[in-house]
Amino acid sequence: MDHDAGFLAFVEAHQRPLLRLAYLLTGDVHLAEDLLQSVLVRMIGRWSKLRHIDRLDAYARRVMVNQYTSWRRRRASGEVPDAVTSERAYSPEDSAVLRIVLHQALRRLTPKQRAVIVLRFYEDRTEREVADLLGCSLGTVKSQTHHALARLRALAPELAPRLPVLDQPARSEEARR
Repeated sequence: MDHDAGFLAFVEAHQRPLLRLAYLLTGDVHLAEDLLQSVLVRMIGRWSKLRHIDRLDAYARRVMVNQYTSWRRRRASGEVPDAVTSERAYSPEDSAVLRIVLHQALRRLTPKQRAVIVLRFYEDRTEREVADLLGCSLGTVKSQTHHALARLRALAPELAPRLPVLDQPARSEEARR
């Protein structure tokens, strides 16, 4: 009974933020629910070993990102939804429209780039935390972030003023002088 109670307590405490992460990664409510379910099924199967981990939520996030990346690789040759555009005029300041534009642009990033952007800016994690969650180097996180932001600016120029500007290396500052 303790086994089930511990897992249920974990799910109750972390289900909402994990589902939000899954949605931000997949961009689809149903896929997000499937992704979360898949992660929780993997975790309950290993719960007796996992329950002693200090940062179980971080472990769940890492499993989720890995599972999402794996799903994307398998689906890469599958169907691609057709973009439906609206004829309605809108103001570039319309936040609902900007959210849709951002959502569509995020879907066009590579799985690793999307994971880095979501963890770094939506979940407000440090570069080190993202590197630990993804199991990669700090340099990889920095380069993936740089390339992802550049790609977002190219895909959706109307978002450019709202996207974070990363610190330029000192060498670039000297070259501009």
